[in-house]
Amino acid sequence: MTHESRHLSVFVARPQQEVYAFVADPANLPRWAPGLGTEVHRVDDAWFVETPHGRVQVTFAPHNDLGVLDHRVVTPTGEVVDVPLRVLAVGDQSEVVFTLRRGAGMTDDELDRDEQLVTADLARLKQIMEAGPA
Repeated sequence: MTHESRHLSVFVARPQQEVYAFVADPANLPRWAPGLGTEVHRVDDAWFVETPHGRVQVTFAPHNDLGVLDHRVVTPTGEVVDVPLRVLAVGDQSEVVFTLRRGAGMTDDELDRDEQLVTADLARLKQIMEAGPA
């Protein structure tokens, strides 16, 4: 198995606490990461996202003051994907850092495509956050 990670980031001209709060709310996923899914449902304490490949469960790290938004995605086939995500304070602004990992059997083209999708999601997040409260 080839282990490879790519750290993708975007600077956002908003305070870390605001960006963290927005990203930490799974209900906001369709707004800034529509490639993951367009519908989000909460069932008891679990969050589910309807994706083109079926329903996935998304579980974020507990709320914290460090900006850690690591999350676990469980696919319809039961595959578990752990996704490191951070919102870092940079003065009165933020840097959002997403770690993209090569999945088992993933080709270079597939990894490059995923990088493009995540980069677009981060750009969308920046645009939403810098536009101010919605």
